[in-house]
Amino acid sequence: MGEQLEFFSLPNPCRGVCQSDARSYCRGCLRSRDERFLWGGMSDSQKREVLRLCYQRYLRLRRAPASRHELLPDTPEQPSLF
Repeated sequence: MGEQLEFFSLPNPCRGVCQSDARSYCRGCLRSRDERFLWGGMSDSQKREVLRLCYQRYLRLRRAPASRHELLPDTPEQPSLF
């Protein structure tokens, strides 16, 4: 199946926080180490999949008890990715 043409490239979701949590996900954008390092070489469909996974991680953190919100800062330093 061919890749759908995009008029605009997907922007890098980096929020400039660049710190890893205990599970090795970035505290700012919720990407794994590999997802961060390989972002520039990914196709748009791969980038969309990474963004989908990040959104699932975000939702999982929102549902977790308050004591487990280690990735979500109390006061966001930058606007939310979602």
